[in-house]
Amino acid sequence: MRSISLDGKWTFRRGYLDSITMMEQDPGVLVDLPHDGMIGTPVLPDAPAKADSGYYTGGLTNYTRYVFVPEEWQGSCVGLKLDGVMMNASVDVNGSRVGMCHNGYAPFYVDLTDYVTFGENNRVTINVNTSMQPNSRWYSGSGLYRGVCLMNGPRVHIVPDGLYVFTKEISDGYAFLEALVEVVNTELQNCMAEVELTLYYDGREEVAAQTKRVIEIGHGKTENARLTLTVKDPLLWDADSPNLYRVKAKVRKLGIYTTHFVPGEDVTVDEAEAVFGIRTVTADPVHGLRINGKTVKLKGGCLHHDNGLLGSVSLPGSEERKVRKLKSIGFNAIRTAHNPPSAALIECCDRLGMYVFDEAFDAWGIGKRGGDYHQFFETDWEKDLTAFVKRDRIHPSVILWSTGNEIPERAGLGDGYGKATKIAERIRSLDGTRPVSNGICSLWSGLDDKLAIGQNQAQNAGDGMKATLWETVTEPFTNGLDVVGYNYMEDIYERDHEMFPERVILGSENFPNQIGFRWPMVEKLPYVIGDFTWTAWDYLGEAGLGKAAYVEPDDPKAPRFPWDLMPDRTSPYPWRLANDADFDITGFRCPQGDYRSVVWGNEETFLYSMHPDTFGKKEVVSMWGFPYVLRNWNYEGFEGRPIELVVYSKADEAEVFVNGQSIGRKPVSKERPFPYSVRFETTFQPGEVIAVSYQNGKEVSRATLVTTGSAQRIRLVPEKSVMAADGHDLIYVNIEITDRDGRVVPDAAVALRANVSGAGRLAGFGSANPITEEDYTDSETVSYRGRALLIMRAGYESGTCSVEIYANGFEPVKAEFRIQ
Repeated sequence: MRSISLDGKWTFRRGYLDSITMMEQDPGVLVDLPHDGMIGTPVLPDAPAKADSGYYTGGLTNYTRYVFVPEEWQGSCVGLKLDGVMMNASVDVNGSRVGMCHNGYAPFYVDLTDYVTFGENNRVTINVNTSMQPNSRWYSGSGLYRGVCLMNGPRVHIVPDGLYVFTKEISDGYAFLEALVEVVNTELQNCMAEVELTLYYDGREEVAAQTKRVIEIGHGKTENARLTLTVKDPLLWDADSPNLYRVKAKVRKLGIYTTHFVPGEDVTVDEAEAVFGIRTVTADPVHGLRINGKTVKLKGGCLHHDNGLLGSVSLPGSEERKVRKLKSIGFNAIRTAHNPPSAALIECCDRLGMYVFDEAFDAWGIGKRGGDYHQFFETDWEKDLTAFVKRDRIHPSVILWSTGNEIPERAGLGDGYGKATKIAERIRSLDGTRPVSNGICSLWSGLDDKLAIGQNQAQNAGDGMKATLWETVTEPFTNGLDVVGYNYMEDIYERDHEMFPERVILGSENFPNQIGFRWPMVEKLPYVIGDFTWTAWDYLGEAGLGKAAYVEPDDPKAPRFPWDLMPDRTSPYPWRLANDADFDITGFRCPQGDYRSVVWGNEETFLYSMHPDTFGKKEVVSMWGFPYVLRNWNYEGFEGRPIELVVYSKADEAEVFVNGQSIGRKPVSKERPFPYSVRFETTFQPGEVIAVSYQNGKEVSRATLVTTGSAQRIRLVPEKSVMAADGHDLIYVNIEITDRDGRVVPDAAVALRANVSGAGRLAGFGSANPITEEDYTDSETVSYRGRALLIMRAGYESGTCSVEIYANGFEPVKAEFRIQ
């Protein structure tokens, strides 16, 4: 079917819209999609979801647009394709309800053919409801955050997401492909149709392979055309070489079938097109995970769906930037935690080369929060799962399916064993080419009252793993899984391999501060195929999940253990961000990301200080936290006070110089809890600190910290200068507070004001500060550690655009951009 973007000029209102009279009473505001109706709302201390949502609240909102349906479309099919609506969406056309979807992440299609008036404008209204708070364990956002397309095709057409191509075998210089093209016949007679499939090299019109066949489609039914293609000297897809093809399916209605074929005069043609990559995926306990026959270890990161300052809005530019940055430090895989991602993210992973562990659900029939999807699971799971898998199964980046995360039914409650098998088998019926997994956690929940007695109820606690209760009660749950995901249970990998020698294990979720001593085990054990850290990119909600506290050893009220720092106890308003990632929400790499890059082989040296206030205190780091190390040597007022320096390095030894004087040369630790690190003690004096790494006595690399001057200037660092006038393109403008010599001042907190004028608009403005009341959609922010970020979004008109940044006592700065 032809796809036409409807992302421009929707009218957004708050409340539930059920009549045109309400539209007259509230003119609303014009917005372009994708749009998040929550990110610009105030945060509140009494928000029902509290730290879960970052103190945002939900509500009822609605979107309306008048859509002209041409007269010449009379006799064809018309529909809406939505990539995900947050949540409990109802779709109305001309005042009539035509469709609903409770799931906030699953794509869905609504057939409008019998409801629209051809040759006229038709009112499309979509109501959404995020008022059942808490409805998620993290920030959900609200509204049409992934965009909407108008679909049109003849009565005999390819169903949306009905094109599926997969690789059966690669051998002897050939790739043997199979395709399914799902065709629907909405006419009143049985139809005959020719289905043609053409494979092109991506970016050019050269044909790599072509085939066709004729099928019959019964009236009111769908039929799969099954075709095969043989490609000589195929270009294979993997994360290092993401070679792509473009596949086009064409369906020609030839006539009708009664008791014989009757050629028709009303020949119609429908087309569908997608990108595709030739690659195979297998997993076994001997070779591990193999892509195109080569063993791969997944260097993975879990990602929630939001995009920081943009809220839940997903755009190609935001997803591409994220994937590129993750690849820059060694990530080769992401887990779409814990729901279907946007199509934009999957397509970026195809093009840039990033493996995807594609996840369906965070909850089944037993809920985790009162307003979450568990209310609708029994009636909706198969519909939503089918739509998700059919959308993503053609994408080469998707190499693993996940049926769920930390499902409470994992020990059998609520028919958990039966559901686990049924869901896995449903995926397999739609796509049998990829392994199926599930992220299973310890028994901190999921047991009946009798078995739960004596279990540690702290989230992801590892207590009780010395016995084999977990293995006993979860074994039936793993029936149907090709790869068993272990959340935070690395200590039992080897024991479980002895118990289940045919089991392939994946570290589906892992504590970020343990990568240094966990990764060598992942590399060593062939039946363990990778590790996914929680998380790769910081996100809104689960506020303060990652934090470190420095307390007096004899303070009886101070937190003593990692679980004492959980958000429900230690993240009061206005905590907003999880604060647990390799990259902050502005895309700036955190020390955790530097450390991971070293573990994965980076030979750079990284040097940090710890604030003098922490010296001599007990360090308590949450399980999802990281030591509070800083790229900072600005501690005015602490001269002469003791201070710690921390070095991350892959080398044998590190030496630190303070103002030209060596304060020591030490072996770099290779032992837990922090291999590839070493600490030094000194007294703070302004100046310069240099750390030098040595391998076999020779310098490998060095890093420097300097005391900067005071904050004097604002510097703009745009990531590009031109945007497409497509309503979707973005320009990220990094804002740095520098001293007179151009050095970023790492402790600068400067109140900034922004003005965006011209053909672009302000889409997000803020910083990575995890504790804030700021509105990312307005024109004010305060820099955090000397940095802030402005995101500019294109409209649909060409022209120029300017960004100006002001601060009291600073010279204003301005940058010009083009939109074309």
